[in-house]
Amino acid sequence: MASSFVSTGATTGDSGGELSSEEDSGDVGESLQSPEIEASRNLTELFEKAAVHLQGLIHVASREQLLYLYARYKQVKIGNCNTPKPSFFDFEGKQKWEAWKALGDSSPSQAMQEYIAVVKKLDPCWNPQTSEKKGKEANTGFGGPVVSSLYHEETIREEDKNIFDYCRENNIDHITKAITSKKVDVNMEDEEDNEGQTALHYAAACEFLDIVELLLQSGADPTLRDQDGCLPEEVTDCKAVSLVLQQHTADKV
Repeated sequence: MASSFVSTGATTGDSGGELSSEEDSGDVGESLQSPEIEASRNLTELFEKAAVHLQGLIHVASREQLLYLYARYKQVKIGNCNTPKPSFFDFEGKQKWEAWKALGDSSPSQAMQEYIAVVKKLDPCWNPQTSEKKGKEANTGFGGPVVSSLYHEETIREEDKNIFDYCRENNIDHITKAITSKKVDVNMEDEEDNEGQTALHYAAACEFLDIVELLLQSGADPTLRDQDGCLPEEVTDCKAVSLVLQQHTADKV
């Protein structure tokens, strides 16, 4: 692991001096670089311990923190984001991809340090020297413990959910409560998505006709476009949803 981001080139140690043999060159090179290698190994070990420890902290982590950790885990294990952006309908995959993509050319060592820092913030009493649980309880899986399947709805605390989460869950009762509380603007854009999508876009894309009708009755504007220039009616394959949206769009115009 460490060898992927630690230079292993040999140096002479003397200005202008020559090494007597290839064997001596290897010995000197290894000796000179051992502190750097050791530091990298220590960082890697601490990172792996942090990944295991995170498994018991999911209940106290916000979804923003989980996405942050997921992205850095991928940066360490794979490197720069190298996959196409998921489709509009893959809400979970799109958020994970965007979090990873945002890291750009961040080095694995930097990603590990940032990952460890967040785990320590989540659990200030964590002692990395204490051995973590073994076996199934310590199974990290691909992409990190639990975070590998980020972000599942069950990992989002109820108090962190918003109208967009409720749309994805097809939770019409919670959407109704959010709207009637008058604390929610049905035409607001999802700030976490960064694509200018409204709740109506989400409901249309998920083909939830009841939610689409509820949002429209509550003042949702079917003429609002996302950053790709798409109307809600243009992101759905459901004829019933599309027809309702077209009718409301015509009335709006």
